[in-house]
Amino acid sequence: MDYLQIEGIKSLNGTIKISGAKNASLPLIAMTILAKNAVHIKNLPDVADIKTLLKLLSNLGAKCDFHDDKVIVETSSLNHTKATYDIVKTMRASILVLGPILTRFGHCEVSLPGGCAIGQRPIDLHLKALEQMGAEINIQAGYVEAKAPNGLKGCEIIFDKITVTGTANIIMAAALAHGKTTITNAAREPEVVQLCEVLNDSGINIDGIGTAILTIHGTAGKLVDIKEFSIIPDRIEAGTYLCAGAITRSELTLTNVNTHHLCAVIAKLEEMGSRFSITQNSITIHPSKKIKPTKVITQEYPAFPTDMQAQFMALATQADGTSIIEERLFENRFMHVSELQRMGADISLNGNVATVNGKTKLSGTDVMATDLRASSALVLAALVANGVTDIHRIYHLDRGYDSLEKKLQNVGAKIKRLKE
Repeated sequence: MDYLQIEGIKSLNGTIKISGAKNASLPLIAMTILAKNAVHIKNLPDVADIKTLLKLLSNLGAKCDFHDDKVIVETSSLNHTKATYDIVKTMRASILVLGPILTRFGHCEVSLPGGCAIGQRPIDLHLKALEQMGAEINIQAGYVEAKAPNGLKGCEIIFDKITVTGTANIIMAAALAHGKTTITNAAREPEVVQLCEVLNDSGINIDGIGTAILTIHGTAGKLVDIKEFSIIPDRIEAGTYLCAGAITRSELTLTNVNTHHLCAVIAKLEEMGSRFSITQNSITIHPSKKIKPTKVITQEYPAFPTDMQAQFMALATQADGTSIIEERLFENRFMHVSELQRMGADISLNGNVATVNGKTKLSGTDVMATDLRASSALVLAALVANGVTDIHRIYHLDRGYDSLEKKLQNVGAKIKRLKE
């Protein structure tokens, strides 16, 4: 098993190219199930979750050709409709195949998902919406069994709470449904927006793209011709490297980045003292001499993203004063706290609120990654810790960050991947 060894240093300098967004790639790969043609996708990140989903599609009978940052997915050869536990257990996003398989074939079996243990992420909202569209749903022996022998029917769906994967799943299900489907309280994340835009460009008429109310006009079972497209830049990867610049008080330039997707992160970093130079597809962080404390509340897009909470907690350990971080989306997303405390961080928890007292001197030690974003928080802390930090269980990190250690090495970090 691999681990990362990081020697704390004073500053970084250089340019980092941001990869395609993992969280946009996954639903868009699942979307190829709706296509009658071979789908060409560019700017894919080289991360474990992408390979897992492509393996799942291959097991269902699809042909997937993945080279560099491009993939060609041919789903006309799909001949299985059961997504088995051995793959789904490793990645919660595998549930994204439920909607497109069901709407295309009228039946499917998908194992209940696994993945990061950051809290409950139930799929009941997905299942309730599919039932409203006419599906018969049963859960047996750890599998969701869904049937819609006469196809799914368009209807009005109101999500009780915002769900990103739920919105994506129902968009894809509605694409081949009979009639019109309206989703109220839909997620507005850029990754959901791109899914809508690609389908819209492929002949699926979708109204309200980018808003909380989406209307999808289904094709009544007719497969679509999906044009070649490129994955949007990864806003969470970009936010993580901006935090690397802020915590090490370094000037870093990020390229291939969409700053419109980073408004909440940029605003919070400016509040903490950083300054930015922004062009059409690049952003340079100019850090301040002192890091100011802040208050972070995680909420759905366009508010501050939960996927940046851990990174900002690491940054807050170096702020001059007390920061408050409130996690409103996942009840178990503070598992990185104990590992940061091992490094010397002064953090106290009260339910879903963390109080971070800074500035503290962090010391290198052995720490363990507990989930994807917690991994990156430990990397940030290690960059400014005295001595050497060994970060174990980085398979979590590999699920969502493309070549993190290489990108950091290129800007001067003393980081290397080793074997246990």
